[in-house]
Amino acid sequence: MRRALALSFLPLCALVVSACATATTTGNFKGAEHAVAQTVANLQSDVTAGEQKKVCTQDLAGTVVSSLGGTKGCEAAVKAQLAEIDGTEADVEAVQVNGTTATAKVKSTFSGKKTLRVLALVKEGGKWKISALQ
Repeated sequence: MRRALALSFLPLCALVVSACATATTTGNFKGAEHAVAQTVANLQSDVTAGEQKKVCTQDLAGTVVSSLGGTKGCEAAVKAQLAEIDGTEADVEAVQVNGTTATAKVKSTFSGKKTLRVLALVKEGGKWKISALQ
């Protein structure tokens, strides 16, 4: 069961790692949109630093962490998936905020292929956290 959860987490990990190669620009966004883009930048920073615990406790929503078996299971899944992904690039293209939920469109390049993905975010404890890859 945990393996299936870890495998379902792979696309999110790929996007997480894709945010590692270049700095995520937050300057084009204001207010809540800036806070959402900053969450993506924080995720990038934590992944680049190899901070799986921060990824699981500060960047990912509680539902994602729970689905991976709690903090320890999440840390193991993030570590395992990050070991399988090589260099990529990413840029936050757009952010849309709707109350306590938001989406961030992230353009990434992985293995030479450009992809536009949408991250779903939710506000937990006054902080934006990534809840899904749509």
